[in-house]
Amino acid sequence: MKILMILENSFPPDVRVEKEIKSLLAVGHQIVLACSSIVSENELVDWNGAIVVKKKMSSFVYKSSVGCLRFPFYFNFWRKFLTIVFNKYEFNAIHLHDLPLAKVAKEFSVKYKIPFVLDLHENWPAAMKIAIHTNTILGKIFSSNLKWQKYEKESVVKAVKIITVVEEMKERISQSIPDENKIYILPNTISLENLTYENNSINNKRPTIFYAGGINIHRGLQIVLKALLEVKKELPNILFNIVGSGSYERELKNFVIEQNLEQNVIFLGWKTYEDMMEILNESDIAIISHLRSEQTDCSSPNKIFQYAFMKKPIISSDCRSLERILNDMQGGIVYTDHNHLELSEKILCLFQDDKLRKKLGESGHKAVLNKYNWQQSSKELIRLYKELEEA
Repeated sequence: MKILMILENSFPPDVRVEKEIKSLLAVGHQIVLACSSIVSENELVDWNGAIVVKKKMSSFVYKSSVGCLRFPFYFNFWRKFLTIVFNKYEFNAIHLHDLPLAKVAKEFSVKYKIPFVLDLHENWPAAMKIAIHTNTILGKIFSSNLKWQKYEKESVVKAVKIITVVEEMKERISQSIPDENKIYILPNTISLENLTYENNSINNKRPTIFYAGGINIHRGLQIVLKALLEVKKELPNILFNIVGSGSYERELKNFVIEQNLEQNVIFLGWKTYEDMMEILNESDIAIISHLRSEQTDCSSPNKIFQYAFMKKPIISSDCRSLERILNDMQGGIVYTDHNHLELSEKILCLFQDDKLRKKLGESGHKAVLNKYNWQQSSKELIRLYKELEEA
């Protein structure tokens, strides 16, 4: 099949989209990816055998996306862009990444009489509900959560196939459609291709906790820092390495200074994937501290699989999907998301039990090799398009 993928952001990078493209190309499908950028000019490039068509977007249109359900500017940009793409290429299917452009994708699906696949990377209405930019005065005027909820329900009905990232997301979406068999689960697992594990950890070093990812209030790192104040009483040389950055970083750094944690917490900023994995490898415990919400209860962060592959015992908050996956892996332990005292107890428990840390790390690693990897997960994506071909 010749598939038009639509991605609102620039490409590359986008790890999930990259993996999907590679998997579909490997079984003979052709891919054209239409994407946008506010920084680079219009481009037409080859990416590993896929055609990437990039359209420059003005800052005004980009900012108008928050109000796309109320005002036409953003949708009209994509209508004009996709008209140009369809005038140049013929397609057998449309594959849309994430919810916002579902209305536009459906219009082209009807016009050209081809199926429309909706790939939901996240619970978009829930993500908008807690996003910083939608909780400003202007954000609340332009972006209505009730409208996004209604829009999602209408969109999943209109799509021929739906992709979600976890079982919990499928369970939620299935409440809006009569046929849950059109929902496929494609987790954000890691690819084992060219991925190797090497134990380079340093003996007799400081007990070290690791986190990688964005830094905003919903990632819950403030709970980890509060827990460290308790852990430090038993382990004065405890070290917490944070890889990443974000909107809540300044507040966390101020807390670290106020609580005299400068020798215990290091903000490393963004790192290359290779550097990040090296820092992870030298850590004892990895953590996912997301605060529970409608969004995080249905999330599939690839860091859980990266941590497990590197044989790191994982401490996670009790977001539904994370708790289920971690329990299935038998690769870590869970704490109640806002409870820093419980978290501190779990951290001390792991540092006081070398055998338990090793057992959890080995179990998680084995689970990634056998089940939680892209080579296994992508079989659902291949099955989806095989069924479309045969329909």
